[in-house]
Amino acid sequence: MTKLSVNINKIATLRNSRGGNVPNLLKFAEDIERFGGQGITIHPRPDERHIKYQDARDLVSVVKTEFNIEGNPIQSFIDLVLETKPTQVTLVPDAIDALTSNAGWDTIKHQSFLQEVVQEFQQNGIRTSIFIGTDLKLVEAAAKTGSDRIELYTEDFAAQFNIGNKEAIKPYTTAAVLAHTLGLGINAGHDLSLDNIQFFKENIPNLAEVSIGHSLIVESLYLGIENVVNMYLHRLQ
Repeated sequence: MTKLSVNINKIATLRNSRGGNVPNLLKFAEDIERFGGQGITIHPRPDERHIKYQDARDLVSVVKTEFNIEGNPIQSFIDLVLETKPTQVTLVPDAIDALTSNAGWDTIKHQSFLQEVVQEFQQNGIRTSIFIGTDLKLVEAAAKTGSDRIELYTEDFAAQFNIGNKEAIKPYTTAAVLAHTLGLGINAGHDLSLDNIQFFKENIPNLAEVSIGHSLIVESLYLGIENVVNMYLHRLQ
């Protein structure tokens, strides 16, 4: 079964909007696990506009499943990951002012840098994953960094699926097959939802994990968080 890791950035955004501790981010993470979620994902950014660096520290003693920290490996992020030692770190090439993740790595151009970062995290017992598109040359270059996994950036698939173009899955299937052949584990995330997750799962062999935040939280406003978590789990079986 593909694991479901729930990104709780939006809960932090809601909390921060009032300046207090409602909703309680740590309690929410505990509840996600209690409802069946198999991981917690956070993506702290330098301006701490949603997840704060202290949240990452506090979640270490709360998360009992898999803890995944995403972000651009600037020095402050690297230091935070080495301090908290999550199960997995996902390297994302965000610009500092990016509203959300909007591109995967050029693993050819940045191969040397990624190799160094991956090695440092692995030496500290942290599984590594590289956020990437479906270009096969970039998948091959990702493998050369020594990374444990890639995370397929699924925004284009989701947008095309939404207008009825199911052929958009093909590059992702091809990239996943190649990645598996090269010894890479396969994660995926960005704009996956209850509408498209089952189709995506059925067409991506060896899909280890999906990280879902925005859509899952929006769907939960209508259907309730416990119900939505279990709806994803059912589709991922």
